[in-house]
Amino acid sequence: MKKNNYQKEMEQIIEKFETKPKLLLHSCCAPCSSYVLEYLTQYFQITVFFYNPNMIDLEEFEKRYEEQVKINAVIPGDIGLVKVPYDSKPFYERIKGLEKEPEGGKRCYECFELRLEKAAAYGKANGFDYFTTTLTISPLKNAGVLNEIGKTIGEKYDLKFLPSDFKKKNGYKRSVELSMENDLYRQDYCGCIYSKLERERQ
Repeated sequence: MKKNNYQKEMEQIIEKFETKPKLLLHSCCAPCSSYVLEYLTQYFQITVFFYNPNMIDLEEFEKRYEEQVKINAVIPGDIGLVKVPYDSKPFYERIKGLEKEPEGGKRCYECFELRLEKAAAYGKANGFDYFTTTLTISPLKNAGVLNEIGKTIGEKYDLKFLPSDFKKKNGYKRSVELSMENDLYRQDYCGCIYSKLERERQ
């Protein structure tokens, strides 16, 4: 089975730009978005879409949101920010029956779909040219799955999904550096109760 090079696909799209298109960037947290923003602000007008109903509680959600505000202010460029208020109900409804799935499995795929679909709907309604997510920067996330989900949702909403694998070209390493330089709150779990429990077991 041929393995896609999503970084190369993105570069081939970007190199054709004559002006900066509008990109809606779904962000899971500030550390993951740090490098992505540093990289993509060269090519896009970016608005960060902070939609994370999977967060363990309101306190964690707000803490991560405040860090997003901080990193947006640090990265050069006029970066927009949309905060979707915390509501965990859609997440728990979506993953019902998948609570015991291992981290990185079907429960995560449903969570990806939930968040990317919300982003695509917002992006289409507000005149964006592209949408994508910071999630592919994580070494623990399957970039192939995320890109397939994004592409399918993009077709559904008639909005272009920007393929990515942001961990490539030392993207993840750079995100760690930027997090340390800016004293960002970093987490050792993705945000949901199930990932937190699995991390504690490890």
